[in-house]
Amino acid sequence: MASFATINDVTELWRPLTAEETARAKQLLEVVSDSLRMEADKVGKDLDSMIVENPAFFASVVKSVTVDVVARTLMTSTDQEPMTQTAESALGYSWSGSYLVPGGGLFIKNSELNRLGLRKQRYGVIDFYGQN
Repeated sequence: MASFATINDVTELWRPLTAEETARAKQLLEVVSDSLRMEADKVGKDLDSMIVENPAFFASVVKSVTVDVVARTLMTSTDQEPMTQTAESALGYSWSGSYLVPGGGLFIKNSELNRLGLRKQRYGVIDFYGQN
């Protein structure tokens, strides 16, 4: 199946890519597109048919989410731990840091799934007293 975005979309919506990033991005575009299809399938929706039904705006939203996920993955360092925040102390010998992707790899944020309408709201009631 086709990717939801192209290398040109990544460079236009995010930034120009190096040769190494371009090679990674080509592979990531397919993986991210298939991952989004899988997330849609989990909630009983077909992302490709949703694009066909509402091509005026939904295709650009899917493209934007795909580029966001690819860009975040490209920003993740491959030769060292990707830190987003660090703190150090001197005499107390303290150090702390926050990782960009704690488990590594590709991830799709809940807010991105919300933009695509792929998050289910759940509801339920707990009957503490049971039936009489």
